[in-house]
Amino acid sequence: MGEVFDVAVIGAGMAGIIAARDLSEKGYKVVLLEARGRLGGRTYMDHACGGILELGGGYVHWTQPHVWSELQRHGISLDPPMEEGKNYWLADGAVHTGSSDKFYATAMPLLERLFSDSRARFPMPFIPTAIDNTEIEKESIEDRINSLNISSYERDVLEGALSGVVHSYKDHGIAQLLHAVATYFGNFAAFFETAGTWSIQGGTKGLIHAIMAESTAKLLLSTPVTSITDEGSRVIVGTQDGQQIHARKTIVALPLNTIGDVQITPMLPVMARSMIAEMNPTMAGKLWIRVRGEIEPFSIYAPAGKYPLNAARTEKYFDGDTLVLCMCSDDASIRGQDRLGVQAALRKFIPNIEVVDIAYHSWVGDEYSKGGWMMNRPGFFTTGAVELRRPHGNIHFAGSDVSASEPGSIEGALSSGAQAARDVSIKLTKQKLQS
Repeated sequence: MGEVFDVAVIGAGMAGIIAARDLSEKGYKVVLLEARGRLGGRTYMDHACGGILELGGGYVHWTQPHVWSELQRHGISLDPPMEEGKNYWLADGAVHTGSSDKFYATAMPLLERLFSDSRARFPMPFIPTAIDNTEIEKESIEDRINSLNISSYERDVLEGALSGVVHSYKDHGIAQLLHAVATYFGNFAAFFETAGTWSIQGGTKGLIHAIMAESTAKLLLSTPVTSITDEGSRVIVGTQDGQQIHARKTIVALPLNTIGDVQITPMLPVMARSMIAEMNPTMAGKLWIRVRGEIEPFSIYAPAGKYPLNAARTEKYFDGDTLVLCMCSDDASIRGQDRLGVQAALRKFIPNIEVVDIAYHSWVGDEYSKGGWMMNRPGFFTTGAVELRRPHGNIHFAGSDVSASEPGSIEGALSSGAQAARDVSIKLTKQKLQS
């Protein structure tokens, strides 16, 4: 039978590396398997636009407890956002221009109405199921917006303000966003600051390496997992190259849209299987754009589905040019080498802007993610995700996609990985005491 591990952690994204680190620090024998030839999962830094950029998740905040604990532990700070500039927004078929104050004078009252019941729905965000939210669980963001009875101009402004995090108003449920806003005291602006403003000094790669430097887990890169079989006394993990890895427990820290590629025995409960089958609906992307010259800072807002570029803003100056970050609601509409197409899209807002280079990693096309950051479908945030977080025999799940805390974020991944490690450690300790 060969080597037997205490824990096999599957997936070396943020959740997986934290779980592996925490368990190995407690003295457990851990193996960490990753399909890719690198660490980090959907956090990924690479050469792009003449520099090294975050092509995946990258935003964090000091109000996020797990993120901040890790950053403080490793002596890593944050980079502040670029100063605010002119705002452009596409609404009611026309481009409008003004200050941030002018845009949010319309957007903020609408956002307050949209999330007015967030604290009532999630009075204790650290327990998403503290009260019964069946009434709104199956409500989509589109359903909630429809209920506001607002003008077409107001709707486009509201949808544009959401477009940095929402990419299908019909396919995304309102429950997760209500929970996110409730986490930040019912204030959408506070939530949005944490979700897309401050970045890690030196990037996510430095944090990943610092965490892994403390881990004694055996690391197996380029090792896709194809099966997980819980035999009661142990788990057998089958890999694409024919290995069989034996462990007492396993933590599955994979993106939701790839779990279906793994044969899990025995079968998971119906609600868990349903969530896996329905998948994470976010088919969006993050596009970097290098434009000529150090231009005046700007932000662009356009409703998802109504324009190829949805939330764009100047991020930083770089070697005499400006780097612009854009969230695009439809991965299929982006061609990673279509510099002139991106330039044409930007020129609808800023006529003379010149695009020098672009960079894009398709997380939708990536076989080991098959989608972007997590936005739960209607009907799953307080049901399917909760079911997946429960232990299933010797199989546990972790990751930002199933996190009870800020799903879809680095914080969500870290908190979920840490929780899974604690749960597994408690089980292993009890078994040792009983033996």
